[in-house]
Amino acid sequence: MAPKTKKLTHRVTLELNAGNAPVVDLGKMLGQTGVNLVEVKKAYDAATSDQRGDVVPVVVSVFEDRSFELRLKTPPTAFLIKKALGGNGSARPGHEVAGKITKVQLREIAERKLPDLNTVDVEAAMRTIAGTARSMGVEVVD
Repeated sequence: MAPKTKKLTHRVTLELNAGNAPVVDLGKMLGQTGVNLVEVKKAYDAATSDQRGDVVPVVVSVFEDRSFELRLKTPPTAFLIKKALGGNGSARPGHEVAGKITKVQLREIAERKLPDLNTVDVEAAMRTIAGTARSMGVEVVD
């Protein structure tokens, strides 16, 4: 007899601090699912402990037996640009320049984001990241 597949009841995407997920945020989003929040926190913190200081999105799939599965994603593009810039974006993008990042930094961000983008070409990924940077008021220089 074939093993039964678990039936998915909830799927939630969260953006949490790597290595130190706040239980309050987990409770707000996962409280109604009945999943053990402490176990989710432990699993997330263990999986992201090498990325402390970053924001790492996670897709939490909860099954009807209240078990869960985590799928980690790459940090948001805006977060990576801010990290490379060392500050925030512009309050008035297109009018004020918040800062500048180099093509090398742009390539590093694109290579890190590549698994979550809808392309396998690094050059196309760089153009996508550059568009996000422009919308934040960040200039890309050579």
